[in-house]
Amino acid sequence: MDEKFLNQLSIELGKKLTQKKLSVTCAESCTGGWIAKVITDIAGSSAYFNRGFVTYSNAAKHEMLGVSLASLEQFGAVSEQVVKEMAAGALKTARADFSVSVSGIAGPEGGSKEKPTGTVWFGFAFHIDECVQTVAYRQQFAGDRNAVRLQAVIFSLKTLLEEIIKN
Repeated sequence: MDEKFLNQLSIELGKKLTQKKLSVTCAESCTGGWIAKVITDIAGSSAYFNRGFVTYSNAAKHEMLGVSLASLEQFGAVSEQVVKEMAAGALKTARADFSVSVSGIAGPEGGSKEKPTGTVWFGFAFHIDECVQTVAYRQQFAGDRNAVRLQAVIFSLKTLLEEIIKN
């Protein structure tokens, strides 16, 4: 998987969003803005991407996206609850049609028995009948820090495409 593959995924995502007249945003932690970078690498992406959020710290997740301090304390930043709140907060703040959020442990340190290095949670939010719907997925990726982050970006783009096609 390389830059060319990411570029192809981003072009496909942009085409789907443009065809359906939809917009997307992202709330990133462990990917550090990589999803937004890949989306905005495509000329004309401003038609479907207005802004993204890099919320690396818990304070940023709370302040910028409205993630509850209780969720952060009870479940931790790398959790289903937090990525769902991140995705919903990004969707609302950016006034987008779809959002993706990602929070994980890219390593090499920071893992635990419950959440080993390579654990990444993804949240996706979208509107259905004027209500915000969220879904979350947990993935376990192998490799070094860069490999985990790259796999997270690929999973985000592929899943966004699937969610847009479904809805």
